[in-house]
Amino acid sequence: MGVEAGAQVARARALVVLRIRSRALAVALLPAAVAVILLAGAFSGRLVGPGWDAARWVVTPVAVLVLLAAAGIALVVARARPAMSPTVPIAEESAPDLYRMVRDLADRLEVPAPSAIALTPDCDSWLEDRTHPAHGPPPPEEHDDIAGAGKHAHRRHPVAPVLVIGSPFLWWMRVGELRAVLAPVVAGTGPSAHPDIAAARRFVRGLDAAVAVTSAPRRDPVSRAVLAGVGWVARLLLRSCRLHAAELERGVAAAAAERAQAVDYGLRIVAQEQVGLAYAGWDRLLTRVALPAWRMGRWPSRLDAGVVAALTELSRRDRLAEGFASRLGERPACDLLEEPGAVDESASLLAARLFHGGPAGPGPDWSPVDWSEYPEEVVDRKWRIDAARLHRVLDAMGVRPATGPAAPATGSPTLSRVLDHLTDPTGEAPLSQRSTGPTGDASLTHRGSDPSGEAPLPTRSPEPPPPPDDDEEDLTGTTPRSANLAARLSAELGREEAAATPRPSTAASPAPGTPATPDPLALWDDRALPLFPLQPPRTARELLADHLTAMICCAAMDTAGATPGLDWLDGPTLLHNGERTADLAPKILTLVEEGDPTPLRAWLAELGIRPEKPVRLV
Repeated sequence: MGVEAGAQVARARALVVLRIRSRALAVALLPAAVAVILLAGAFSGRLVGPGWDAARWVVTPVAVLVLLAAAGIALVVARARPAMSPTVPIAEESAPDLYRMVRDLADRLEVPAPSAIALTPDCDSWLEDRTHPAHGPPPPEEHDDIAGAGKHAHRRHPVAPVLVIGSPFLWWMRVGELRAVLAPVVAGTGPSAHPDIAAARRFVRGLDAAVAVTSAPRRDPVSRAVLAGVGWVARLLLRSCRLHAAELERGVAAAAAERAQAVDYGLRIVAQEQVGLAYAGWDRLLTRVALPAWRMGRWPSRLDAGVVAALTELSRRDRLAEGFASRLGERPACDLLEEPGAVDESASLLAARLFHGGPAGPGPDWSPVDWSEYPEEVVDRKWRIDAARLHRVLDAMGVRPATGPAAPATGSPTLSRVLDHLTDPTGEAPLSQRSTGPTGDASLTHRGSDPSGEAPLPTRSPEPPPPPDDDEEDLTGTTPRSANLAARLSAELGREEAAATPRPSTAASPAPGTPATPDPLALWDDRALPLFPLQPPRTARELLADHLTAMICCAAMDTAGATPGLDWLDGPTLLHNGERTADLAPKILTLVEEGDPTPLRAWLAELGIRPEKPVRLV
């Protein structure tokens, strides 16, 4: 599909959408037209008689009600602000080279230049129309050719779409690659300048926004009933033009892609490979590196710089990425920014808000962390917090400290205590092969006092709480002791999260006595954060494995001289003699599923880790 063909399809579909709008208006005006005819007939003496009088008494109130309802629906559609993507705005003063590159690209494509540039913490780029009838008059109705919108069209249409660029692209891509990737996106400003397409898009966005407004929870029964009717009409119109709107966007995309074929065609092939690579590295960096820090109230302040390190590491490990690291000698696209560090910090904070739901600004419980501080401030602290929680749960269960000639006499927390508790001395079958559930392990009941002479140990409740329904299947195949401990860990973590004080979603709070009013310029509702959660809640089995890993790493750091480290692709890692340790997960799985600590103890002995020695907790 060429430029002309895509333009014709887009314009034809836009006309269909506008025709649907006109039909809806005609339906709303039809009762009023009939009422006007009946009233005019009465004044002219033609439509007289009891029947005509009755028709006038019936049709006129109906016409008034329909007109009022239509006016209300039109007001809601006009006033409902379409959703806008949360972004980091980039002023022209802070990135003159970037704006110059985009304008030169628009001139070469002979399309209007974007009105502004913003960054999003995602591996994507698009145009976003942020104009709205409530903000000002619509663009002038000038019928320009979509396939040949002149390069000076932005002078006739001052309000052009905003160019949203994925922030990882600026740090990983070179200037030429970024230009090639943005070419088809910038080419889309040509169709945006066409009045029919712009009007059709505004109508569809208004309907979508009206549906969102009417779907919001309301306590007032009257407003809820009124908005329900408005929502029904908006959904009906939206369903009527949904397919045509989709075809419109396909035609616009085809026309823009065809127009951009002449711009850096050979470089675009290489640049598209970089898009896929950047997405893979960005996903690993968020889920493996940033997420553990977010969960403990810290947010890495240089995520975009971190994606460069992650992708460089990936290029060393993956043969498919060989040769990509050699590009790093060229000028990166982030050099087009005056202060890339400040922009990276803003984008990193926005990413934490979108993917985890953190506050809008730093605070006592939400502070930034630099990559050089990540191992000590995040990795070490995370492991010790998890290890402390594991021992608190064991204390609540009444599990005795480790016994034996090498066990400490002070009752300090040790790895041996955990291993001894999870070891199945009777060789019992996993939970999936037993008729009793995780609460039927009576061998975990301990009573009495500590043989070392310390204070009496707490007595475990005879019936521990069963695991949540979602975790019952996940715990199938584990030993009863592992299932019981996993369930209690999950419950303990749930209590901690429920007892945590909710953090404010904005940096500033209103003064006492000032009513809290929603910001009409807010880009999204903070109550809905996170908008894009990275991972579902961890299962009980995953929590148990994470806490066992944390306890083992604490023992390695305190007894074998290991250190916390950061792997750019896998997140927190344990370094022993400067090298990353491996093969720990299968041994933990053997202990959890079979109650056999032999492989894990052999691994500990190989690294010189002494499980009987006490560890330091937070």
